[in-house]
Amino acid sequence: MSGNTTSPEVVRVSQKGQATIPKALREKFGIETPGEVFVYEESDRIVIEPVPSPDELHGIHADAHEPGSITERMHELKDEDRRREAERFERLRPDSDE
Repeated sequence: MSGNTTSPEVVRVSQKGQATIPKALREKFGIETPGEVFVYEESDRIVIEPVPSPDELHGIHADAHEPGSITERMHELKDEDRRREAERFERLRPDSDE
């Protein structure tokens, strides 16, 4: 698979039910090997999400969540970090008019 991770790719499922997540997707979503992922059903689809690291889970109680809620919160936190970083970059960027 090339760098495009939006095109579906066929992967084989072994007799044990094992399937390999394509390398481009593992890299894009930070899935370490060996590692762990969440697997659950949502809207008649199978969803695979990376398990956040202990540092990412700081302050989130894993025992009281709906499927996907931890990773949804992680996405929110990462988006917030990216937004703050972009704002910081804009403040520190030299004006192009000079």
